[in-house]
Amino acid sequence: MCNTCGCNITIGNQHLLEKPEHKNVTGKSAVQVLQSLLSANDHQANHNREHFDQHQVLAINLMSSPGSGKTLLLESTINALKDEFNIAVIEGDLETENDAERIRKTGVPAIQIVTGTACHLDAHLIHHALHDLALAPLDIVFIENVGNLVCPASFDLGHHRNVVLLSVTEGDDKPLKYPVMFRNTDLTLLTKMDLLPFLDDFDPRKAESNIQQLANNAPFIKLSAKKTTGMTAWLDWLRATVKAQKKLVQQGKTALPGHHD
Repeated sequence: MCNTCGCNITIGNQHLLEKPEHKNVTGKSAVQVLQSLLSANDHQANHNREHFDQHQVLAINLMSSPGSGKTLLLESTINALKDEFNIAVIEGDLETENDAERIRKTGVPAIQIVTGTACHLDAHLIHHALHDLALAPLDIVFIENVGNLVCPASFDLGHHRNVVLLSVTEGDDKPLKYPVMFRNTDLTLLTKMDLLPFLDDFDPRKAESNIQQLANNAPFIKLSAKKTTGMTAWLDWLRATVKAQKKLVQQGKTALPGHHD
């Protein structure tokens, strides 16, 4: 169990530790408790996904390191698609409602989850957020995860697709350093492309090749949300994914993140 960053325990799953078998945890039993927490998370995630599917809502988990431009991407995306789709956002941060307030200014509902010490969202936190979110009128729910390239990759939230942002201000070797995150992405967005002319140590081709080395041939889109360049490919991917998910649900199926189908 991680007692430093709290990555295994969130305010959403903390109640599970109150079970008699999880009290007085020792080093030997810590692994069993972790396995129990992950199992409970997966069970809740499946329930969340069923809830999304019942309302034919596409749920997308946005993940990246801090400062890659997730919130700006959401603002630009909402402004471009708000006449086509009904959109809502679930925001995850350790503290503040800053990002949720930015999203609300675009005119769509945003639920802020403050995780405290936890460096990721989990399925229980999403479950609680859904109590405050009316899914019936929605087409897309974006989940902006806590900025972190490690822990968010290991927790199923009940979503359908993983989208990972990699900005040109980071190293092009990030996919190899954080393979779990990039191996499980259904789409990689190379963001802040407007800054590329000022950076001589980032090679977009190398970044894409590094992802492919992880046996992941998911789409790779370059864009700048600030300048709105390259947004068309991202918006078209969203349109196609919404359509594909609705078709799956009508067939009694669903999409699972990281399967690239």
